Amino acid sequence: MSVGPLDEETVEKYRQAGEALRTVLDEAAEMVEPGVTHLEVAEHAEERIYELADGPAFPVNISIDEEASHSTPARDDDTEFGEEMVCLDVGVHVDGYIADAATTVDLSGNPEMVEAAEEALDVAIDAVEPGADTGTIGGEIEDVIRGYGYTPVLNLSGHGVEQWDAHTAPSVPNRGVEHGAELQVGDVIAIEPFATDGRGKVSEGAKEEIYGLERERSVRNRQARQVLDQVTSEYRTLPFAARWLDASRAEMALRRLKQQDVIHGYPVLKEEDGCLVSQAEHTLIVTEDGCEVTTA
Repeated sequence: MSVGPLDEETVEKYRQAGEALRTVLDEAAEMVEPGVTHLEVAEHAEERIYELADGPAFPVNISIDEEASHSTPARDDDTEFGEEMVCLDVGVHVDGYIADAATTVDLSGNPEMVEAAEEALDVAIDAVEPGADTGTIGGEIEDVIRGYGYTPVLNLSGHGVEQWDAHTAPSVPNRGVEHGAELQVGDVIAIEPFATDGRGKVSEGAKEEIYGLERERSVRNRQARQVLDQVTSEYRTLPFAARWLDASRAEMALRRLKQQDVIHGYPVLKEEDGCLVSQAEHTLIVTEDGCEVTTA
């Protein structure tokens, strides 16, 4: 089968990544309970990804309560789960072809917020077809979440995925916009509604454990050069975690590489303190008669 510009081999790699991700995400979600550490879940998930696929498309994100994205444990993190809202966002690649999905485990006693994000995702997927406008899909997401009495996170959106690039066009907003992008056969997109009891806008926090390559250039410092070599050979343009680096004095090396604009950081994105955020996400391929969800 050919899906627009995607040949069968490419489609199959997207499917393989999605199948591996489904297994890993289900196992990770089952591990989330009070007393288990964030690092245990992240490391288990990432080890399983390497067993089932070529590698993570980005570090396992474990976002707690007001956190929405870009939160992953540090190398020595001993934080345990408590009575919290826990969002798990996992990415897998096969030859650079990416699957991206998320689920929320509610330990806080707010299951309806999880339902809001999940139902919004289901409605959005039902609306996907060639010619569909992403702004209209965003309106469907917003209507569902507001119908539950929550607010969508307005400055986060779904996105396209391409080989070795986890965030490309088109954007799939979590609110209605007048002029979105028109979906086409062969588009691979990740739709990810976020529901919150906050204001619906996230901002950057202080924590930063995820980085990505900005550009390759020569660096003089030996430790920085070692880290850059590892990044370019193992992760290419995909985001990576500071805890994945095996070079000595990795923290100093990362600081040097950031100062030279060789890498950029992904600070944790969070709502206002005291708020909760839930998330649901699937990756799908737009087909002639709708879509194929690769991560279901």
